[in-house]
Amino acid sequence: MSRIAARRRVTRLTAGTRSTQRVDFLAVEEPLEIRVLGKSLAVTMRSPGYDVELAAGFLVSEGVIHAAEHFTTARYCAGATADEGNTYNVLDITLAPGVAPPDPSLARNFTTTSACGLCGKASIEAVHTQTQFTVEDDPLSIDASTLISFPDTLRAEQAIFERTGGLHAAALFDGATGEMLVLREDVGRHNAVDKVVGWALMRDLLPARSCVLMVSGRASFELTQKALMAGIPMLSAVSAPSSLAADLAEEAGLTLVGFLRGDSMVIYSRPDRITNLGEDADPKQGPALVREKAGQP
Repeated sequence: MSRIAARRRVTRLTAGTRSTQRVDFLAVEEPLEIRVLGKSLAVTMRSPGYDVELAAGFLVSEGVIHAAEHFTTARYCAGATADEGNTYNVLDITLAPGVAPPDPSLARNFTTTSACGLCGKASIEAVHTQTQFTVEDDPLSIDASTLISFPDTLRAEQAIFERTGGLHAAALFDGATGEMLVLREDVGRHNAVDKVVGWALMRDLLPARSCVLMVSGRASFELTQKALMAGIPMLSAVSAPSSLAADLAEEAGLTLVGFLRGDSMVIYSRPDRITNLGEDADPKQGPALVREKAGQP
């Protein structure tokens, strides 16, 4: 916990009252350098914890690996400081024999911030990574009432957010049972998703068929792409998607849901995977707007 949430004395002021001194908790943000076979690939600003999952998911997102057997070992590098100490901020990955190392063009030109995981790409073309999986034919079918329950489940399990108020979250749900399989928090929404994808990779669950990726913020092009790289057929978010995210989802056959709050949602692509939308919903059209509680006319 000490590396995830940091204590700091702050001054709290409410208009019309006297200021007070108190101890507050802040979400820790530290750099993580990801190396593959000793060569630096990227530096990302992240919340410490589940770093191996983060690195594994990042490599899936970059199209370097897509199966558990491709990922062999990960170790923190000593000597990361002037006195040969270990900051646990440099992670070196070893790939399985026969797995091609990352193409040099994937290397970031500068540090990736916690706000954007695509910043620093060597070229615009490199953004359009090719996935090994297809989601268009995924048989996922989920009741609207089950999908509506996911944001509350996500929020209830955000332990570090409860203390700091400063973390994004991503979770993977089983679309058949509605069970939450894993949840990860991070200062970067893309890091939280990479940690979830890395968790699935290391358990040999990719492609994550009939699963739903739920995120606490907006649905960007980058997160849509990460879902596709992991073979996840549905991405749902509590906030809005971008136009490029919706275009990518429609082109790839991924179900994209935004504004999933309370008893409503907006479906931007492939609404046919969501059942019991209501009498007025046409499963062949999109976007579909669901305002009623699932199961009500």
